[in-house]
This record gives sequence, structure tokens and C-alpha cells, in this order.
Amino acid sequence: MSGRVVASNRKARHNYHIEETIEAGIVLTGTEVKSVRAGRVSLADAYAVVERGEVWLYNMHIAPYAHGNRWNHEPNRRRKLLLHKREIDYLAGKVRQQGYTLVPLQVHLRGDWVKVELGVARGKKLHDKRRAIAEREAQRRIQRALRGRDAG
Repeated sequence: MSGRVVASNRKARHNYHIEETIEAGIVLTGTEVKSVRAGRVSLADAYAVVERGEVWLYNMHIAPYAHGNRWNHEPNRRRKLLLHKREIDYLAGKVRQQGYTLVPLQVHLRGDWVKVELGVARGKKLHDKRRAIAEREAQRRIQRALRGRDAG
């Protein structure tokens, strides 16, 4: 991934084990591209689905363009993702497996193109989330202790 990150789904890494990632193009209208470039994107409840050989992104919120006219875009419409057929077939096979889902991790700009990074993910159980929080807090305590030792 290269380019400027416009939006990221921070909760995805908390709620899911991300097994692998794949970059996809996205079909947007003109006012949507302008809103994305302005950073007015939210991936909070977004998810992707493979339907009839195509990948669709649902619930990605792109705010209406401020200077748009009456033909401004629908903020939460479904959007088609652009992938090669073999990539779509691979993702469809993964999603068919028990517990896998496609979660958008971030939206970024690569040159003039808007790209979406999709993660093939498996949902975390509550005890996995608690363990991750405990490990993160333990790391913070260690770093704090090391900083205190260096200062003294």
C-alpha cells in the first residue's frame, strides 16, 4: 500500500483476526471522489460481500460533496469493488468457509485512484479481545517503567 490514507477502520483490528489483505479499486461518481479527497469517509459499519461474481461494498459512508448540486450522491449506497476474476473467486472461496468475512480496513489514494484495502477476517471471541487489551496494557506498563528508569 502506498499513497495517502484517507480513512481507516480502527475497530476492524479489534473485532477481527485479519488473516490477509487485498487491495481493490472502487467505482465512484465524481462528487464521491471529491468528498473522498476531502477526507469525508467513514468505514465504521462497512463490509464487503461477493454476489454473482462481483464484490460489493456496503455501508461505507461518503458525505455529500459540499459544493455538489442536486445530483449529489447517496451517502451510504452500495459500491462495486474492482478485482480480477481469480481474486474474486479466491475471496468467494474464503468467505464460504466458516467464520470468514470481508472487512474494509482503509481507503487510500494511489495517484489519481481511490483504493480500498480489504481484509479477509475471522471474528474474535470476547476472551481474545480481553487478552489483546491485557497484552497492550502490559506493554504500556513495561514502556513506562523503562522510561522512568532512563530518566533517573
